[in-house]
Amino acid sequence: MKLDPASAKDLSAQIAAAIGDEIVSGKLIVDARLPSEAELAEHFQVSRPTVREALKRLAAQSLIRTQRGATGGAFVNRLSFEQAYGQQITTSTLLLSMNAVSFDVACEARYALERACAPLCAARRGEAHLDRMRTEIAVQSDPALSDEDFCASDVAFHRALVDGAGNPVLSYHLAGAVEAMQPLMNMITFTARSRSAIIDLHSRIAGAIAAQDAAAADAALSELAEYTLGLGRDVMAARQSRARD
Repeated sequence: MKLDPASAKDLSAQIAAAIGDEIVSGKLIVDARLPSEAELAEHFQVSRPTVREALKRLAAQSLIRTQRGATGGAFVNRLSFEQAYGQQITTSTLLLSMNAVSFDVACEARYALERACAPLCAARRGEAHLDRMRTEIAVQSDPALSDEDFCASDVAFHRALVDGAGNPVLSYHLAGAVEAMQPLMNMITFTARSRSAIIDLHSRIAGAIAAQDAAAADAALSELAEYTLGLGRDVMAARQSRARD
C-alpha cells in the first residue's frame, strides 16, 4: 500500500482508497484487524490525524468498524446488502439530479429492471410480501391520503414487489431504481395521474403475483410503464407550452 505524492487526492483519501482496495480484493478479510493508527502512520509516512481521517472515510463507507477497549481497534466490516441500500439510493439520487437524466430514460430503466423481477417474485413471493403489497393498496385507496403519502406508499408497494423476488443482489441494485427513480417520476406526474388508475394497476399486479402468474404481472407492469411514460410526456409538453405563452 503506497501513496502517490503527485496525486491530486489528499493523503487521507489516498490511504482510504489503498486500504479499501485491500478489502475489496480480499487481501484484508472480513473481521481482520487493521494495523494501529501509529503503525499505519509509520507505514504511510503521515501523521496520525491523517490516518484517523482515512479511517473515518472507510467507516463512512461501512468498510470498517471500530471497537473500544483493550481488544479494540479498526476491523474489516461484514457489509450486508441491507446496510448498503442507503448508499445505493443516495448515489442514484445524486446521479439522477446532477446528470439531468431525462424522464423517459429514468422510466425505461426503472421498469426494465422491475419487470425482470416480476417472474421471480411470482415464483418466490411469500405471504409477507403479498401482505405488504395489499396493505399499500389499502393505504392508497384512502381519499384523504396526501400526495406525499400516496407517493411514499407507491414506493413501498414496488419495494415489496422487488423484495419478493428473493434475490438480495437484485434488491440492492433496484434500491436506486425504485427509491430514487420512482420519487423523481412521482414528482413530475403526481398532479396529472389518476389515483384510481394506479390503484387498479397495482391491484392487478398484486393479484397476478398472488396467483403466481408471471405473464399477467408483466403485462400489468408494462401498462403501468406506458401510463407513467405518457403522463410524463404530457406534463413536460404542458410545461413547455406554458413557457412559450
